[in-house]
Amino acid sequence: MHPPQLISVILTTYNQPEWLTKVLWGYVCQTHANFEIVVADDGSDDRTTEAIDRIRNQTDLKIQHVWHEDDGFRKCTILNQAILRAAGDYLILSDGDCVPSKTFVAKHQQFARPDTFLSGGYFKLPMSISQRLTIDDICSGNAFQWKFLRELGLPWSRHFLRFHGGKNLSALFNRITTTKPTWNGNNSSAWKKDILAVNGFDERMKYGGLDRELGERLENAGVQGRHVRFNTLVIHLDHPRGYANEEDWARNDKIRQTVQEERRTWTDYGIRKTIGEETERLRRAA
Repeated sequence: MHPPQLISVILTTYNQPEWLTKVLWGYVCQTHANFEIVVADDGSDDRTTEAIDRIRNQTDLKIQHVWHEDDGFRKCTILNQAILRAAGDYLILSDGDCVPSKTFVAKHQQFARPDTFLSGGYFKLPMSISQRLTIDDICSGNAFQWKFLRELGLPWSRHFLRFHGGKNLSALFNRITTTKPTWNGNNSSAWKKDILAVNGFDERMKYGGLDRELGERLENAGVQGRHVRFNTLVIHLDHPRGYANEEDWARNDKIRQTVQEERRTWTDYGIRKTIGEETERLRRAA
C-alpha cells in the first residue's frame, strides 16, 4: 500500500471553543500540509461554529464542521458521521482538547502501514497551565518543551520522557514500553477502509472505553496496533467530565467483553446504521 494520499484529521468537540481554537492553531503550524480537519461536533452551540469560522478566515486550514443536535453524549454517532464525510484515505482521530506538536500529522503519515493502526497517547496538563498556554506558545513550539512547562509551574513527572522525541530514543521507548498498543481516541490513526470494514464506532456506547472497543474489533479483523507514543506528542488541555457515570461504564464493559470473547469484528450499531438513518431522514424530507 502506498503512503496516504490525503489525511483527514477528525477532532471531537462539545462546547469547548477556547480549547478547540488552541488545537486548531496547532494544526495550522504542522510541518505536513496535505490534510484536512473534520470537526465532529456532538451538539455544541454557536460559539463553536464562530470559532471554526474565525480560523477559516485567518488561515488556509481546510475544515469540515460535522454537527448534530445536542441529545446527550452521542460521540460515537457524530464520529461515524465524520468518518463518512472525511475525504482522506487515512484517518487520524484526536480530540478538540488535544494540541498537536508540529510533526504530529507528519509522524502519523510516516508510520502508516498496511493492516496496522497507530496507537499514541497524550501528556495531560492541569487547568492552570491549560489556560495560560497561548497561540504563540503553541506555534513557537514552547508548549512542547518540558522546561518551558516547568517554568509555568508543572510538577516533575516521569511522563516528561514523551518530550524527548529524537528518532533513536523514540524507537527505544516505544519498543520497551509495557503498555499494550490500543486505540486511543486522543491520538490514533488507521486506513479509512479498515475502519469502514468493521463498521466504525458502536453507537450504543457512551463515555468509557468506546475507543478501545473499536481497536479490539480492528485487531480481531487482523489490523494490529503499533506504538507511536513517543513519536506523536499531543498535550491534553484539562476539563471536567460531567458525562461519566458507572451505568454507562458497566454497559460498555459488557459490549467489550462480548467483542473479546466472541472475537467480533463487526457491530450492527455502527456506520451502516448511520447511513440508514440519514437515508430515511432525507426520504422523509423529500
